[in-house]
Order: sequence, then structure tokens, then C-alpha cells
Amino acid sequence: MTPGGQPALCAYLAPEGFEAELRDELTASLDCARGPESKIEEHGRLMIAPGPPRAVAWAQNIWCDARRIEIESIGEGARALCALQRNWVLLSTGHHRRAALIAEKLPHVSAKPLEFGAALPKAPLGSWTLLDPKTLLAAPSCTSAFAHGAAQFICDRESAPSRAYLKLWEQITLLERRPAVGERALDLGSSPGGWTWVLAKLGLRVTSVDKAPLDARIEAMAGVEFRSASAFALDPGEIGPLDWLFCDIACYPERLLTMIRRWIQAGTCPRFVCTLKFQGATDHATARAFAAIPHSRLLHLYHNKHELTWVRLPAEETLPLTPLHQ
Repeated sequence: MTPGGQPALCAYLAPEGFEAELRDELTASLDCARGPESKIEEHGRLMIAPGPPRAVAWAQNIWCDARRIEIESIGEGARALCALQRNWVLLSTGHHRRAALIAEKLPHVSAKPLEFGAALPKAPLGSWTLLDPKTLLAAPSCTSAFAHGAAQFICDRESAPSRAYLKLWEQITLLERRPAVGERALDLGSSPGGWTWVLAKLGLRVTSVDKAPLDARIEAMAGVEFRSASAFALDPGEIGPLDWLFCDIACYPERLLTMIRRWIQAGTCPRFVCTLKFQGATDHATARAFAAIPHSRLLHLYHNKHELTWVRLPAEETLPLTPLHQ
């Protein structure tokens, strides 16, 4: 139950264009065959479901303690939100003019892009929408520190060889345990070098592997060793101990899973950050297999496309969205 005595309720925001993926995943989690009380209520990209937060991957943001609030006026709506907390961001799903008028009465919330390396914003950021002219849905607590889960950064448009670096920036920003100077990393499927560029700039020693060439500027960076080879042919024993394994290979997720299981079995690397890239239909079965690996987390980053990011850290280190880890 919520503090107001309402049944527990959460809302899940799908990434743009991936509503079907979230719906399928959430439906499987809820087991909707149990009855109408378990059905999903949809408002555009926002999907409302009963119960506590669920560790679904295809949610850009999760409204953890949502509650319906009945209002008679714009002013009453603003007062109801301010009574819960200060900082709110509107997700307008309908009744847009009335919602905008309520938003105008709320304190201004700045949402400046982050410089990479900065800590996540600490101030609570609630999300709300207007379900109908007299009903708010509001959640003072969300899983993302960013408005609608949209992680925005001050981009480096000069040095980075591709925009793939933004995915790694976002994931590293979410981690409590971040890569540190002097640690050893393996970057598989690295060409043209966006992830290697990020890791080298952080001061890691990077073994960068791809059959395609690395950008010459990246290969010349301090701490970078490039190997022209297939990532799938590497022997973990030959590579030796690592602190991190990063992988952004364009391959079928099932093939990636086979390779990652080999590295986990070898026991030479405690930390993994990998991209599951779906070619055609979403492979939910393989995604579930990744999510089932102990001490890991599967999520859709704001900068992901038709793909998910899988992270595995040692048990004693903190994962992003740990409260939802199953």
C-alpha cells in the first residue's frame, strides 16, 4: 500500500519506439492471466501496473510509488504535488493544456546536460502526468535521476570517433563502482574505437580487439594496445587477468551469451559491460538468460537503440538500479 492507503502501483516508461518490448516483458512479469486486476493500463509510452517495482529491462524510467490523486482545479493539482515534494517533471500523455497550466505553478527544475565524470544528480525528481482532467498520476520517487530517464551529456564532437561513446558514458555514470586509473580493460569489437577512447581517457590500460582497424588517433593514445583479431577466438587464459571486459560487438545475442559464459567460467575478469544488439525481432529468451546471470543487471540505456546493456559486477559492488535487482 502507498502512504495514502492506495494499493501499490508503479508506472513504466518505454523508450520511444519500444513500447511492444516493454509490454511483452511487463506482461510476462505480471502473469496477466491471473485476472483483470493484473492488466496493464497504457497511456502512450507510460504503462501502469499493480505491485512493487519490477526489474524490467525495457523501461527508460520506473515510477516506483505512483499514486492517483483526484483534483478539482489546476491550483489544487499544483498544491497536491508540492505537498509531496519540490521537484517534478511532467510527462504529458493527454489533456496537454491543463497539464501545462499545472506545471507552470510548480517550482522550476533545471535539467542541464552533465559533464562526463560528474556524479548523478542527488535531489529527488518526481514524475507526474494527467490521466484525465481530474486525475493526476504522480510518483515522488523514480529509478532514474534524469527527467524521463533521458541522460543528457555535454558531447565531445571533436575527439570521439563515433557516437557509441555516449552509451558507455551513460553506463559508467550510473555505476557506483566506476573504472579507475591503472585498471586493465578488454574492449571487444572496438572499431572504430569509441569505447576504447572513453576508457583510455579515464586512464585505463586497454587491450582493444577487432578484425576491423582502430582509428589511428585512438590507437596512438597512451595505454592502448590494439589486436587485429576476432573477439570470439580469444582465449581468456592467454589474455590474462582483467579488471573489466567491455563489448559492443554487432552479433546475435545468443552468440554473445556463449562467449560471455566462457569468460565467466574462466574466472579472469570480475566486471562486464556488454551490449545485446537485436537483429530483427527482439530475442527475449536470450535477454532473460543474461538477466539470470548472478550479480548482473540488464537495462535499456537512453542512448541504446534496438539493444540492451548488460552489466555484471562482483557481489560486494553496487549495481545500477540495485533495489530492483532480482
